[in-house]
Amino acid sequence: MSIIEAIIVGIVQGLTEFIPISSSAHIILAQEILGVKQPGITFEVVVHVGTLFSVFWVFWDDIFKLIKAFFSIPKALINKNSFESLKRKDERNFIYMLIIATIPTGVFGLVFKDFFSSVYSYTKVIGLTLLVTGGILYLSQKMASGYKKDGEISLWDGLIIGLFQSLAIFPGISRSGSTIAGALFRKLDRETAIRFSFILSIPAILGATVLEVNEAIAQGFDSSLAIPYLAGLVFSAISGVIAIKWLVALLNKGKMHYFSYYCWVVGVLVLIFF
Repeated sequence: MSIIEAIIVGIVQGLTEFIPISSSAHIILAQEILGVKQPGITFEVVVHVGTLFSVFWVFWDDIFKLIKAFFSIPKALINKNSFESLKRKDERNFIYMLIIATIPTGVFGLVFKDFFSSVYSYTKVIGLTLLVTGGILYLSQKMASGYKKDGEISLWDGLIIGLFQSLAIFPGISRSGSTIAGALFRKLDRETAIRFSFILSIPAILGATVLEVNEAIAQGFDSSLAIPYLAGLVFSAISGVIAIKWLVALLNKGKMHYFSYYCWVVGVLVLIFF
């Protein structure tokens, strides 16, 4: 892999991991259209780490509050009114619901990993799933902004958002688009839906990375690719930050439907020409 190829894949991964147009679909299309070679499992781990940096950079204040709330749970457990104490802070409820939402994705990922991996070789399937992503985004735009804040997210909300995220295991379905749509469907307000979706990406990306690490170790590290790997890491992180900030601005203005048109156009083109 050349440095230029690493930069291209890093940028595509960083942008499409968070913009609701499916990173998996666009990595495959970049390989088909630009002739970029299959990057290999080690490089996939590297760019996933880059996108993790993006989330931490943009949402560090929120993440730091959640970390503090997480370490306050043991203290709450030894209080006399432990149950009430555990429920009291909005941040704690947010943490619990992140855990609940992560469970369906983990189960689906482990059970159907081989099946979904095999689908990647069928480009026309990507065209169909991009059409589905466009539909999800369009319908989510039609939903009125909800009212639920961090402390009002229920167990059912977390579970259903997690099921929406599970759809994104299928190549061509956007993770961010699915989770934001699921959150809006469950009446989270727009700002809370956005934060929940992006912070929920941390365990999702981390889980995918962990699943890939063993294979990457077995594959070995080619020291001659150190510079391309570093370039991929840096550019996936930078483009990820840009994508998140841009998407948040658009979502706050209620313009999610723009991405549905894009997905429909690309989906139709893929079905016609691939």
